[in-house]
Amino acid sequence: MAKKRKKENSMPIKAIKAPQESRDSSSCFEGDRLDFLLDKLQRSVELAKASKGQVPDKIWTKLHFAIGVNDVTRVLERMPVPDLNTNSKEDDKTTRVPCKSPVALQAVLLATDCNPKWLTKHVPVIAASRNVPVLALRDNKGSSLRLGQLVNVRTALAIGIKGRNSIINKTIEEVLLNSKTAEASLATVG
Repeated sequence: MAKKRKKENSMPIKAIKAPQESRDSSSCFEGDRLDFLLDKLQRSVELAKASKGQVPDKIWTKLHFAIGVNDVTRVLERMPVPDLNTNSKEDDKTTRVPCKSPVALQAVLLATDCNPKWLTKHVPVIAASRNVPVLALRDNKGSSLRLGQLVNVRTALAIGIKGRNSIINKTIEEVLLNSKTAEASLATVG
């Protein structure tokens, strides 16, 4: 009889889906478009490393990238949530939580070939809440390997690019701008 009550009291668990806007086709890179993006980023990383000075590689990499799902999630969660109500006359000093991370992410590169999918499922949701664009990289079981080569690790499911005013940031800004113009041209044609 106790078992019967337990079944009656249990509630079904519903899956929460990520918003569709974070999965649109303009932010998904595959095929030649993926090759072009990764080649361009690799060249800009090499140029930035050449001008780094006496900083060791490991420290330089940590200054410019958040590597891995855990690190990207940590940096995104430490970023302040954008204030949607800017016309508020209340004193914001009492309601704001101090930000632990002074560096914000400019963009997140996310490999879509991970298994199980729930490892990276939360990243687009958190990034959308912080107004950080997500560039999904789709390749036949190779995007995590190719993403890892970008920062000299074996594999990486997610890489966050920190806003540091370097040549890497200029490259990402150009890619994001091209992605937005391609999206706008598709909207006018369709």
